[in-house]
Amino acid sequence: MAKIPQSEWKWFGNAGHFICSRDCQFHLCTQVGKFLISTVGELWGDRVVREIYAKIEDPIWFKNNVIRKGDDFDSAYMERFGFREIGYQRKYETMVFKAGPPCTDEKCNCGMPSLADPHEFGCEAYNTPGDATRGHLAMCEKLADSQERETAR
Repeated sequence: MAKIPQSEWKWFGNAGHFICSRDCQFHLCTQVGKFLISTVGELWGDRVVREIYAKIEDPIWFKNNVIRKGDDFDSAYMERFGFREIGYQRKYETMVFKAGPPCTDEKCNCGMPSLADPHEFGCEAYNTPGDATRGHLAMCEKLADSQERETAR
């Protein structure tokens, strides 16, 4: 079994999973052979959603800061609360899925594969961007080592 070299990995600029991924500031997505490895994190929802969390978690802070506008509110919120968790006790996660056929939509044509199976084949959780990046790359390496290299005939 030959390792799939990094030169054959396919990198994509979109998140590969997570229903709220449009609100994530961090995403890595890589196809290694027949698997799609997706890492997301740094959940930053719309202001109204952040206001709801702030009101629940710290009503006094909310009362004193809700009048702030735009970046002023965002900065104060970030300082007080930071990014939201995307799951229990994690701000970042990597999930592995079986890759489906690549996107060929005329308007998009990004080549990113669909998910052939919505069930994940692996999951790791992290709380820092450095750990998430290293974890994503480690998962890619692990999967590159575990698959037979597809060779062109």
